[in-house]
Parts: sequence; C-alpha cells; structure tokens
Amino acid sequence: MSETPKSVWRNPVHFLAFGLGSGAAPKAPGTFGTVAAVVIYLLLPPMSVAVYLLFLAFTFVVGVWLCGKTAADIGVHDHGGIVWDEFVGLWLTMFLAPPGLLWLVLGFLLFRVFDILKPWPIAWCDKHVEGGLGIMIDDVLAGLMALACLQLIAALIL
Repeated sequence: MSETPKSVWRNPVHFLAFGLGSGAAPKAPGTFGTVAAVVIYLLLPPMSVAVYLLFLAFTFVVGVWLCGKTAADIGVHDHGGIVWDEFVGLWLTMFLAPPGLLWLVLGFLLFRVFDILKPWPIAWCDKHVEGGLGIMIDDVLAGLMALACLQLIAALIL
C-alpha cells in the first residue's frame, strides 16, 4: 500500500476521504475504515426509511466527489487509505437491518467478505470504472450484496 499522504492531516477533503483518518492505519485500512463507519452508524440519530435513503444518496454523491478529488490530488487512483467508500458500503449494508449488536456484527462481516472477495460484478467494476465513481461503486455493490444476505438471514430467522 502507498504511504499515507501528509495532506490527509491538513486537507479536510482528504481527511474525509481517508475516513476521518481511519484509512491511515498501516495495515488493513479498509477494515479500520469499516470499524469507523460502525462507530458513526451507532451515533446516527434514528431515521425514517425515506430519510435514511436520502442520507445514503447524499453520502454516495459526496463520496464520489471526495474520493475522486483526493485520488487526483495525491496521484493514486484508489489509494488503500481512501475509505469513505467503506463508510457508505457499511451504511448501505445496515439499511433496514434488525436492531441489535448481533445484526451489526453480521452486517460488518458480510460487508467485509464481499468487499475483500469482490465476486462478479464487483471485481469487474473495480477494474473498469474510473474516477470517484470507480472508487465508490465496488463498495456500494459489496454493500448491496451484504444487504441482500443480511435481509435474507433476517427473513429466515425472524
């Protein structure tokens, strides 16, 4: 992995793209970014379905810009430390999730599995889509797959 650029600590756009600094972890920055996303998720106020969907859309659009701008500024297309995409992927995974720590842990694990293994079409998008959208789309797809699995498990259990 490329070294963390010093701009992460002085440029607010880079700081956000690096997940409030969580992506600067020397090992497994994606996992550290996802842990930071869990902490933020736990701090979010209760939201209606419509407001949560707006939140997801807003954080996705902002993420495309943040990630694209940061990647262009530092000259590395998808630096491992850019983890805003993990934030949005985890938050998408948790959409309509049953309440409780067990479901949050399961959502975290499912999202990390899909993000790391990158089954089709995640791997294809990761290789063929450029810019900020390219950085974001693979984690959004991983989030959608994790969301589907989490909802299926909930439907079978609850």
